[in-house]
Amino acid sequence: MNIDQIITTLTDNFNGPLNDGEQRKIIFWVDKDREFVEEINHLTINDVKVHHLTEQNSFYSKYLLEAKDPTSHYLVYTNNDLNVEENWLIDTVYYSKTFYADKISLLVDDLGIDPSLRAVVKKYEKFFNKKHSQKFKSYGIQSYTEETIEVAIMSVLCNLRTPDFEELLKIILKESLSQDNKYISLMEKYLDINVFWKYVSNIYGYDREDKSLKTLFMHLTVTTLSHSIEETSLSNIKSFIAERNKSNALVFIDHWMHHKADYAIYNELAEMIEQEIKLADIVRQLSIEAFQGADTFPYFDKAIIIYITNSLEASHEDYDEYIKLINLRRVKHFYEKYQFIYEALFYTVKMYEFYKKYNLGIPKVSAIDMWKSYVDEYHTMDTFYRKFYVAFDNQPNSEILKKLKAMVEILYTNWYMGDLSSNWSQSIESEIKDKWTLPGITNQQEFYKRYVSPKVHKGERIFVIISDALRYEVGVELSDKLNAETIGSCEIEPILSVVPSITKLGMASLLPHKEIDIDEDARVLVDGKSSSGLENRKDIIESTVSDSVAVHAQEMFAMNKAGRREYFKGKKLIYIYHDTIDAMGDKASTEIYTFDAVEKAIDEISTLVKIIRDDLSGTNILITADHGFVYQREALVESDKIEKEDIQTIEVKRRYMLSKEKNEMDGILTISMDSIIKNEHQLMAYVPKATIRFKIQGSGVNFVHGGASLQEVVVPLIQYKNIRRGQANSREIVKVDIKLTNTIRKITNSLFHLSFFQTEKVEEKVVPRSVMIYMADEDGAVVSNEETIIGDRTSNNPEERTFKLRFALKTITYDKNKHYYLTMKDVETGVVLEKIPFNINLGIVSDFDF
Repeated sequence: MNIDQIITTLTDNFNGPLNDGEQRKIIFWVDKDREFVEEINHLTINDVKVHHLTEQNSFYSKYLLEAKDPTSHYLVYTNNDLNVEENWLIDTVYYSKTFYADKISLLVDDLGIDPSLRAVVKKYEKFFNKKHSQKFKSYGIQSYTEETIEVAIMSVLCNLRTPDFEELLKIILKESLSQDNKYISLMEKYLDINVFWKYVSNIYGYDREDKSLKTLFMHLTVTTLSHSIEETSLSNIKSFIAERNKSNALVFIDHWMHHKADYAIYNELAEMIEQEIKLADIVRQLSIEAFQGADTFPYFDKAIIIYITNSLEASHEDYDEYIKLINLRRVKHFYEKYQFIYEALFYTVKMYEFYKKYNLGIPKVSAIDMWKSYVDEYHTMDTFYRKFYVAFDNQPNSEILKKLKAMVEILYTNWYMGDLSSNWSQSIESEIKDKWTLPGITNQQEFYKRYVSPKVHKGERIFVIISDALRYEVGVELSDKLNAETIGSCEIEPILSVVPSITKLGMASLLPHKEIDIDEDARVLVDGKSSSGLENRKDIIESTVSDSVAVHAQEMFAMNKAGRREYFKGKKLIYIYHDTIDAMGDKASTEIYTFDAVEKAIDEISTLVKIIRDDLSGTNILITADHGFVYQREALVESDKIEKEDIQTIEVKRRYMLSKEKNEMDGILTISMDSIIKNEHQLMAYVPKATIRFKIQGSGVNFVHGGASLQEVVVPLIQYKNIRRGQANSREIVKVDIKLTNTIRKITNSLFHLSFFQTEKVEEKVVPRSVMIYMADEDGAVVSNEETIIGDRTSNNPEERTFKLRFALKTITYDKNKHYYLTMKDVETGVVLEKIPFNINLGIVSDFDF
């Protein structure tokens, strides 16, 4: 600072308003380094007298200021330290202003730091260059202490937006655990590295003699681990467990694990450190109960997955325990890393549960009873198998999934499909091969007459969505999705598809018609007209209902809202054709993606329903299919195939033959089509029993339809009725509530448990909710770990909808007269659902739980 700047600063101070009780201004200018000795003799400020204070004239100076001239403004210049006991002017100094023109003093003044902390700033003088000082000042710290200055300096060096030791420690550890860490290098250059280690020790209890970032990270993670596993089991790594402030390590690691952007680096470091501490050796000595809640390292999830897999392979039937374990891990940090393996494992367990129930074999009963059992329960096995492969296909190179795949195929293909299809084939042969009907079950050919025509005659507008190969179990999932995500009413029932279960015959059966026939070229005719392709079906529909239209789903998706309204204006009957599943499965090159196509189809049909509801104000929607399908992932063996018989045929495909001849053949069902089509000459459908395929050249063999298996002929019919808000019977979709059940609102220990309750079960229109819960101060700063509840329980039993969580508070000073808030936040939306005030009175900080 040059003399002109000094004069300007002093002038501004003298011209400032007088404080209460002040009659004039006295400023003591301390220039210990004697930088301005020459300039002081020539310095002038309007209406201010300049006096040079020395050791020799200090008594006179007191006389001058206090007695001789008590009214004039004075600038008192001195090269001496004013804060000495022998100073005659000490009282005057206290009620006056002291001015320094050296770099540190000006810096202290510029930053608003109390001059008493000048020595602290002086100690770190090298840090306060122009760039660092600007960043430091931007923090806007209101009250300085030695601690706030040091933490702010370290925060500037770590380029933080706000000073925060937890955050700067994470930044340092993220950079590198090696000694050439760039932030540590900056602290060694501009600070004293021992200052950093001092704070690490004070906050996290890290007191190793040979300090390093690697052992610090080990200290933090192992200390966190000691909250989940008994310390007696961690004797080999006991030296890494803090003896004080243990909860701070847990909160630090927990916050890092929950950080959206930073958790990936934590995962890498944790995987490295679990090797260092030989965690696998530790876990092998423990029971599953001892570590099932541990979450610090990814190996725990590996161990749990291996435990469940090996237990299944060893025929240990603790299936409820396995499901509970998987559900427990869903709220743990590393679940996302192993999500697809867990999902595959979940559906494998569900398949074993089913097998346990029917391990004596699927009962041989009448055709209608077998049909009902499939609709009520058996179809879930198809869903479990499908869902397993949806998960598997996300991680197909996983060795554990390959092992599960072999187990799943034995259960599904060898046992379930073998038993079910064999028994069903016997029921067909003994009961319905001559007349393809079941008592009380709608035949596919009756669809239009029973469900569409009555509404058309009433003048009601109706939408029909026909999804190619949407088998029954997929329809159940779709129905559940629509019930959960829309306020409309959705009901599903099974109908019996035609045989052979092929597109051209199934699609024809769903059209308005008097009779259906198959000609010599295997063309399907509806009242004498070809029904092949969209245009022919459109003509058939329009000839029955003038105000009608048929359209492909992709055309609807391509239109905008205005375009849809114009296109369907005045139309009373709308047929929408959708073929995502069959288009993927019916080709050898893409049949492996069948189950992915199912997932896509469910989403697309849900979107179609919402378009009809929102853009077209549709209220009546029917969703059905032409047929189902059979799909297995494993390559077929020779025993899965059969030679086609040497008879005169109209058409031959993988799963059927059409012929006018009537013969009985081994391994083949001979089904009369008299109840399906109107043909002058008797037409027979020859279908391999069970899920056997005919040996023919052509398209894919794993995905098939055309036969008479339950998966092929049980077709869903979903009746969706849109209910507008405010109408009778309308129910808004609501998420479940999660409520705190504890009544005490005082915390007296840094480790504590709280209980929560899912107030209602998940069911139709009541959907799951995930909630993150933590303790925060009045400013919203998080002072505890964060726990998550997935509220998706479907049980009627309140005890099964109860959650007990453990929380750890940071070891900091809590004001017992202030409120701290248990904060509950919706994970999906980020909305704070509830803030419950608590008082925290830890007294002597302790890590013991009550």
